[in-house]
Amino acid sequence: MTPNTDPRTKYTQPPMPEQHQEPQPGDTARMTPAPDHGEETYRGSGRLSGQRALITGGDSGIGRAVAIAYAREGADVAISYLAEEQEDAAATKSLVEEAGRTCATLPGDLRNEQDCIDAVEKTV
Repeated sequence: MTPNTDPRTKYTQPPMPEQHQEPQPGDTARMTPAPDHGEETYRGSGRLSGQRALITGGDSGIGRAVAIAYAREGADVAISYLAEEQEDAAATKSLVEEAGRTCATLPGDLRNEQDCIDAVEKTV
C-alpha cells in the first residue's frame, strides 16, 4: 500500500452482488468479486516457526486464509475438508507450499468421529 492509499477504500465496497450456490458448500471460483484470502497481501514474520496446525475447512474461505497466514508465519499445516472440495484443497496446498511450508490434505467429514481422530493423528 502506498502512503497515500486510504485503506477504507482500497478494497471492493458494498453493496456486494447477492450470491447463492447450490449444492453447499459453495465454490470459491464462482464468487464475484473473488475473495481475498491474503494470497497477495499477507506477509508473515515467522511467529509460528516450528509449529503445526490443523485447520478444519482449510480448502477455502476463512480456512484458506488461515492456512496461508499460518504458513507465512512459519507453521506447517494440515487442512481437513470434504472430499468433494478436492480442487479447492489442492489450490490451498499450493499456496501453503509457495510459502515454503508443508501442507497435508485430509479429506473427510468431521461429522464422523473417526474422521476427526484420523485428522488429528495425521497432523501430529
